Amino acid sequence: MKDFSYVLHQYEGTTVPSLSLTAPYQAECARRFHSTIPGYAPTPLVALDGLAKTLGVGKIWMKDESHRFGLNAFKSLGGSWAMANYLAKRAGMAIQTVDFAKLSEPEMREEIGDVTFVTATDGNHGRGVAWAAQMLGQRAVVFMPKGSAQERLENIRALGADAEILEMNYDDCVRHANQMAEENGWVLVQDTAWDGYEEIPAQIIQGYMTLAAEIADVLQGEDKPTHLFLQAGVGSFASAVVGYFACLWGAECPITVIVEPTQADCNYRTAKANDGKIHFVTGEMNSMMAGLCCGEPCTLSWMILDACAYAFISCGDDYAARGMRLLGRPVHGDTAIVSGESGAVGAGVLEGIMTEPALAQFRQELGLDATSRVLLISTEGDTDQENYRRILAQD
Repeated sequence: MKDFSYVLHQYEGTTVPSLSLTAPYQAECARRFHSTIPGYAPTPLVALDGLAKTLGVGKIWMKDESHRFGLNAFKSLGGSWAMANYLAKRAGMAIQTVDFAKLSEPEMREEIGDVTFVTATDGNHGRGVAWAAQMLGQRAVVFMPKGSAQERLENIRALGADAEILEMNYDDCVRHANQMAEENGWVLVQDTAWDGYEEIPAQIIQGYMTLAAEIADVLQGEDKPTHLFLQAGVGSFASAVVGYFACLWGAECPITVIVEPTQADCNYRTAKANDGKIHFVTGEMNSMMAGLCCGEPCTLSWMILDACAYAFISCGDDYAARGMRLLGRPVHGDTAIVSGESGAVGAGVLEGIMTEPALAQFRQELGLDATSRVLLISTEGDTDQENYRRILAQD
């Protein structure tokens, strides 16, 4: 077993007030808006029957977010929904009455005026904010942490944003972006929350639920998944998905496992401490799972993960690389899925749990066996193409 730790979480169940944030009607409101954006289509939910047979489980589904709006990742769902809410409010309109075309009209643009949206990102979120700002005729400023891939920076700049890589880690970039927003009258669009900054992070979580609602559309008539693996940075994506399923399916919500890189395992540490406090990771976070290199959990998200997650995993980059190869070089006729470092780690972890003797007890604790139906979500494609090619070339 290489660089793998886990903790089973003593959670209270799913009937807690925090889950009102992820109620299905919130997802439908966000999805209605997303469906009005040019190019919207549900992303594929791919059945990996060959991989399921190889690993000894009954079913594996993979939601492939590399197809989302041509941006190679899911993040645009959250930023665009939060930005739409802000612009609608500024125009004095109810978000339920606004679609993308309305917000894009020259008359609406003139009424709203110039808005600068600012964010910190490891890549995908900033690209989504830059894309939405460009589509809406507004400005975006994006700050990226030390070590960010040049390709990700250039993808953001190509969408018209002012973007730069700073000599600081992700969480310090968030603080810098917040300071710039306060000093310049900009609007911070960040998926992590703290006291006094919760409205936009809540809307970003609700925007992410569009992908969960798409999954439910497909699986509602089939046997629901018994297990769900979700990767976490600050935790907003993971909380959106498991919170939605907990509200929608209640007692049939899948056994949910949260996966993080060892270098940035803040949610794992918080669950392991189990002392009612949020625990941070500080300093350098140099995992190749760049989209997950966040050291401070989102407070809103943690309330949901604390209520709904069954286990938390801290793992090394080897598991992400294994997942990338499993999906990119499929077995037994499965569809190939181009999944990046942060997108593939769930698949790599699942393989490890099902095949490594040292993880046999964990496998039993999770109840993973030949009857299990596992849902995975590839949150990004090859957003760092050079690294993707290098990993797939390895044995």
